[in-house]
Amino acid sequence: MSTGGSRGRPREPHTQAHVSVIPSGGFDPIAALLAVALVLSFIAAALWTAPRWLVPRIAARSPRCLYAVQTRESVVALTIDDGPDPAHTPAILRVLADHAARATFFLISGNVAGAETIVADVVARGHELGNHLTREEPSVRLATPAFVSSIREAGRVLSRFGPVRWLRPGSGWYNDTMLDAIERERYHCALGSVYPYDGRGMPGHIATAYILANTRPGAVIILHEGKGRGARTVTVLSRVLPALRARGYRVVTLSELHDRSRVAADGSVAHVERDARRGHQKRDDDG
Repeated sequence: MSTGGSRGRPREPHTQAHVSVIPSGGFDPIAALLAVALVLSFIAAALWTAPRWLVPRIAARSPRCLYAVQTRESVVALTIDDGPDPAHTPAILRVLADHAARATFFLISGNVAGAETIVADVVARGHELGNHLTREEPSVRLATPAFVSSIREAGRVLSRFGPVRWLRPGSGWYNDTMLDAIERERYHCALGSVYPYDGRGMPGHIATAYILANTRPGAVIILHEGKGRGARTVTVLSRVLPALRARGYRVVTLSELHDRSRVAADGSVAHVERDARRGHQKRDDDG
């Protein structure tokens, strides 16, 4: 008896191909991208809000260097590094005058030759000079004798134009040995609390937003000139200063901010001014 055609053959089992997009235990590129985006967002948020959470912690651990002052007054200090800049310092001075603002200019003494008239104009307009050493470099990399020599050389150049009370280390890094040297030379170390990374090429509109988002009473704002950065600083100041003024802020020199906070604390700045005069006289005698 015939079993007939295919009836006698075992049937092939029916199989269906399954394509796994993500093998079990394998790499998930979408999840990885999301994780990277999350980390980058966290870092960006941390940097954006650093003046509000990180700087106060650093300042509390480093009371020998001024970052900001405690005050309820709507007053902030503006500081500008790395001048004089013949291409842009005059424009910076004009925008400051337009908005009744004053600043502390941390000057590099190696930039002064040929720009003496500009430095004199800075002082004549009621602004303040600060010591930013002899050239643009990370001060923390200098051996102590070289660091002290740079402090003194810059001090001799800048003190011809007026009192110099504050010193800002190059690139903002310092250690206790440097602070000891700064204080022996009768300066006060000053950094700041609102730095919009303009020295690293931050676009002007982002630097503006950063400053306005983070400025609080007693803040010390840092901007830069020189090496083409002055034009951006002019633009940033032309936007920031009227906005701060509209919020009721006064923009002053570092010394005025510091001294006003001392007035609030003890009702007198006589001892602060006396210390500044003594330091200036001591440097003149040493020179």
